[in-house]
Amino acid sequence: MSGAGKKGGGKAAAGTGPGGKRLLTTRLKTALGRTTSSQRWLERQLNDPYVAAAKAQGWRSRAAFKLIQMNQRYKILKPGMRVVDLGAVPGGWSQVAAKEVRAGEAHLNRKGGGMVVAVDINPMEPIAHVEFLQQDFNAAEAEDRIAERLGGKVDAVLSDMAEPATGHKMTDHMRIMAMAEGAGAFATTILAPGGLFLCKVLQGGSERDLLTLLKRDFKVVRHVKPEASRADSAELYVLATGFRGGVRDA
Repeated sequence: MSGAGKKGGGKAAAGTGPGGKRLLTTRLKTALGRTTSSQRWLERQLNDPYVAAAKAQGWRSRAAFKLIQMNQRYKILKPGMRVVDLGAVPGGWSQVAAKEVRAGEAHLNRKGGGMVVAVDINPMEPIAHVEFLQQDFNAAEAEDRIAERLGGKVDAVLSDMAEPATGHKMTDHMRIMAMAEGAGAFATTILAPGGLFLCKVLQGGSERDLLTLLKRDFKVVRHVKPEASRADSAELYVLATGFRGGVRDA
């Protein structure tokens, strides 16, 4: 018997996806105890072409495509770079970073392979050529532990961190911006001169404070929204390049 005919099943409607390809849109028939928000999230996941592509290509999350797209446009990651991925779980960004910096090809060989250290307070399944630290990056020992793994200062700090949503727009905004500001402050302590910082933020007045801080320490600061970011999301990324190494303009 078809699942569509059962309670809790769904039905498919035709639609057009990326590249003009015809897709089937899955619509859940009943909620089966799910909240309205969780119902919408599940339907969105079932119909998201990036979710399907991530599974097909071996990426751990659809977020991998956000970094891939930003890297294609701005050439963020290069072979030989030393990279820290904050809030790395489940590991999609770490996978992309390891591929782009050629991690594992040559230990700290600046002309060959780079290195990636993934940091998260939650456990993560191993990723080839990525070192993982189950660590709060705000802890006093975090900088020394990361620098020890990477042999000193780093070339890039990446952060796709987000707190679980509460459903209260202002609260969620303030929480993610607090994380972004913490990641930015951490980046300025561990980046080598010329390094870069890429971090998720949310549109709203408070991200201006973060931009002001970053503009003191980086030569160029810009907003980026990759195609893989959902159109109805307030999600943006801030890309700060050309770290001054603590030397600021007068």
